[in-house]
Amino acid sequence: MAETALAPPDAPPERRERLRARVRDADAAALLVTGLANLRYLTGFSGSAGVLAIGAEGADFLITDGRYDTQVRQEADPAVDVEIASDPALVAARRRLAERGDDRVLFESEHLSVAAWEEWREAEGPALEGVRGWAEELRAIKSPAELDAIRRAAQIADRAFADILAAIRPGAVEREVALELERLLVAHGSDGPAFETIVAFGERSALPHARPGARRLAPGEIVLIDFGAVVAGYRSDMTRTVALGDPGPELRRAYEVVRDAQRAAIEGIVPGMTGREADALARQPIDAAGLGDRFVHSLGHGLGLEVHERPRLSKKSADELLTAMVVTLEPGVYISGLGGVRIEDDVVLQPDGVEVLTGAPKETFLIL
Repeated sequence: MAETALAPPDAPPERRERLRARVRDADAAALLVTGLANLRYLTGFSGSAGVLAIGAEGADFLITDGRYDTQVRQEADPAVDVEIASDPALVAARRRLAERGDDRVLFESEHLSVAAWEEWREAEGPALEGVRGWAEELRAIKSPAELDAIRRAAQIADRAFADILAAIRPGAVEREVALELERLLVAHGSDGPAFETIVAFGERSALPHARPGARRLAPGEIVLIDFGAVVAGYRSDMTRTVALGDPGPELRRAYEVVRDAQRAAIEGIVPGMTGREADALARQPIDAAGLGDRFVHSLGHGLGLEVHERPRLSKKSADELLTAMVVTLEPGVYISGLGGVRIEDDVVLQPDGVEVLTGAPKETFLIL
């Protein structure tokens, strides 16, 4: 497959210009952006409330509330007009668009509630028309600065993992190990955990999204740890599976199969593949080992300002993998009542393959 040429965006003004061109092509007056990650990507503002309007002919504005008066003026691109509104941001945006005579406005249908859409429709103002994934498509291709932030987040996670191994001892408690790991992430330079840290012992490791609890670790049990760091809003996401002593032949074999499956993906993925083709690279070795029904999720997902973003690497994904995309590769095998194995790394697509960003040991099953 030929790789689609798509240069990575590198600054909010350029990013908005690319969306502005799509607004004009759609013969619309403006695009309303309400997804918080998209808002940050397009303006620099990292608050938890706001609406951005990207006008077909310019005159972009950002509306938020008084809680963010100082923050928005420090963070947002100065080229964007900032309004601190007492009304809800969407109400203020509708009023402002109506005042300037905009008649047809696009909105992010994945990020606006039905209730908000109905309220807009019932009031006087421009007509709304939904679009999907416009900003997310841009976000999938990472700029050098974005890649640098993700690399740093991956390195912080590596260092935190090396330190947390000292806490994997008989009697350790899942939630206490998770809390210590999150402390270590911050100590090594993370803004905080990238998501709710997963620490699962023994049979609970067969739950792909187990939440840490009061379970104590005993000798001979599996330990699955899924976590990440944050640098300048950009996230890493890594999973390692270790064992406190010998967990037995079934789980040792599962580890070998998962390790080989991930290696097949790392060695085989190239730009131009679809997410479906990438997923198949890892799924085939697991199927061949008779464990296909134990691989219950997709191979991976995009990574950036959010821990799950485009592209998807799954059995049904037609997303094209392109140079400068960052994705996770995380095959897993889960055996109910016994335990689970997952190995996850972050990689960036390069012209001839992938570069692995996370570096914590994985090539041998760590018997502590």
